[in-house]
Amino acid sequence: MKNLNIIDIDEKYLYENYPQILELLLIDNTTKKNIIWATDSYKKFGYEFNNNMHSYIIGEKNLIKPRSKKTKGEQSKRSKDNAEVFTPSWICNMQNNVIDNEWFGRKDVFNKEIKNGTWKTNKRKIKFLENKTWTDYVKDTRLEITCGENPYIVSRYDTVTGNPIPLIDRIGILDRKLRVVNENAKDEKEWIKYSLEALKATYAYELQGDNLLLARENVLLSYIEYYFNKFKKMPDEDLVLEVTNIISWNLWQMDGLKCSIPCSKIYSMIMDWKNNKKIRFVNLLKGEKKNAKN
Repeated sequence: MKNLNIIDIDEKYLYENYPQILELLLIDNTTKKNIIWATDSYKKFGYEFNNNMHSYIIGEKNLIKPRSKKTKGEQSKRSKDNAEVFTPSWICNMQNNVIDNEWFGRKDVFNKEIKNGTWKTNKRKIKFLENKTWTDYVKDTRLEITCGENPYIVSRYDTVTGNPIPLIDRIGILDRKLRVVNENAKDEKEWIKYSLEALKATYAYELQGDNLLLARENVLLSYIEYYFNKFKKMPDEDLVLEVTNIISWNLWQMDGLKCSIPCSKIYSMIMDWKNNKKIRFVNLLKGEKKNAKN
């Protein structure tokens, strides 16, 4: 793939050169159809809220833009209609640090927060205590709810300003996992094994179809960037397809209030990779409630 550092991904390029990848990025594994638009932002182009998003439409028309590239009017309308407000990267970093402070039992593991809304990256190899290993961290399950373009998972750019973030300074959940894999995997085979484990342990859901596509694209490009940074070559197509399939399962379309596909009573399915079986996401919530009563 070309231009790994771009923010606004060229779906036409994907459609013309990697059609199978674009199809996977649009699939809804619950319905076995494509994800739906789930927004009225594209009604003026003839695409209704409950219409499926097709690769030939996405690939031929330059419709999908990150929030930072949308007009101020469109940003305001989506905030008003859908409560769409994206979080600056420094806040994502701060909240992800809270999780890691608890997991590691110490502060400033990946970076140190600075008062002016930035951070200073710890560029030394991440240290793990005897009772927790780097593979434990990679496999630790994390979830971003109502993910938008996925800034808590991967931080290729600040979703508010649109400014790109260098690989070494990224702060997302998957960014941290892949950094740890980069620092510890002894060869390419082990890197691939644990990078896929990192992906399988990282989940997110989103209502609006354009945001979900952007989120999926951001995870895919991030994975390729980390691979390229480590091995100075592009991953082969079979690996990219495997990665894209995992992404299509782990980043799914869902109405978070109903745990269902938008405009449907069908409960959203996710993949339990440890047991290699499909499960309803709502069942996980029911299980948590049951456990809480005991």
